[in-house]
Amino acid sequence: MKFTKELVDKFANDLLFSLSEEENKLVLDEFEIIEENMEKISHLAGIQEESAMTHPMEMEEITLRGDEIKEELSTEEVLMNAEVKTKEEIIVPKVVE
Repeated sequence: MKFTKELVDKFANDLLFSLSEEENKLVLDEFEIIEENMEKISHLAGIQEESAMTHPMEMEEITLRGDEIKEELSTEEVLMNAEVKTKEEIIVPKVVE
């Protein structure tokens, strides 16, 4: 896929924001660097035999904590510090138009 100004603008629009001409150029320049590096990687000897990584570290190095059941908060406790609230809800400002 070749990234173009129009494609970057479309992606930005899909994500509900717009880019200035300068920002669009910056994104295109970054993608050009990424594409150049991906092209170099694709020419490495034996790269086709390597399996894709799903995580940057070996999984045996990672220890996840177990799930713990904890006492849940009551509605009153949750609403205690809310600035704007109804009887059972916290009112927050709209962030997307």
